[in-house]
Amino acid sequence: MKAFLKWAGGKSKIALNIKEHFEEGQRLVEPFVGSGALFLNNSFKKYLLCDKNIDLINLYKNLKKNPQELVVLTEKYFTGEYNSKSQFYELREKFNSLDSNDMVKSALFVYLNKHAFNGLCRYNRKGFFNVPYGRYKSPRFPREEMFDFAKKAKRAKFKCQDFEDTFKETREGDIIYCDPPYVPFSATSNFTSYSKDDFDLEDQCRLARNAEESRGRGIQCIISNHDLRITRQMYKKSKIYKISVQRIIASKSASRKKVDEIIAVF
Repeated sequence: MKAFLKWAGGKSKIALNIKEHFEEGQRLVEPFVGSGALFLNNSFKKYLLCDKNIDLINLYKNLKKNPQELVVLTEKYFTGEYNSKSQFYELREKFNSLDSNDMVKSALFVYLNKHAFNGLCRYNRKGFFNVPYGRYKSPRFPREEMFDFAKKAKRAKFKCQDFEDTFKETREGDIIYCDPPYVPFSATSNFTSYSKDDFDLEDQCRLARNAEESRGRGIQCIISNHDLRITRQMYKKSKIYKISVQRIIASKSASRKKVDEIIAVF
């Protein structure tokens, strides 16, 4: 299945690389679900899918509960009249004024994802979505992908919470997959924050500690990140596998090249 959202670091292209490291399990737990690419490309009896982005999680909850209503509501924003700079910024302002659990805000989240520059999801310190207009000729409405997600979501529970709280809910028989905001190659590559809270180096180390503790409880945990000296040091108690991944989102097309990542298996 294909994710209906465009997502920085989305795992659609390497889902099989990750899947081959999974042990036997009954439930897939994702503390950083993002676009849900891994969820969509694996078959578990149950799923616990979490993220700190409240707008993302409420989109998934609304799509699970009322797929027909949300798809119809979202589709109207994919007509030509809404694909202009003025309409984009008007709708972005409306999005930032709505409560997170509002069905219209979920529809606008999909609109912004497809019409904003490079499909980025970024918020400022006040928690306002601030990605500029992308100037795409005719963004495609992901009708089938949204219905596919809603159908599979019947087996999933969605929660907005810190990854550590998600780890606390895990039990024997779970497989944990973590796709955190990556450690940047340089300071300039760290584009503010995908939620209003940054994910700093201490959070990266905290995640590694939770992975080690989970393995000690007999629960497998797998983490993806950039292949850097610091990440290899953080994950030194895991088995590390190196892969080459094509960048999908970058400010310039010339920057969309292959980069080295690691899959750390605890």
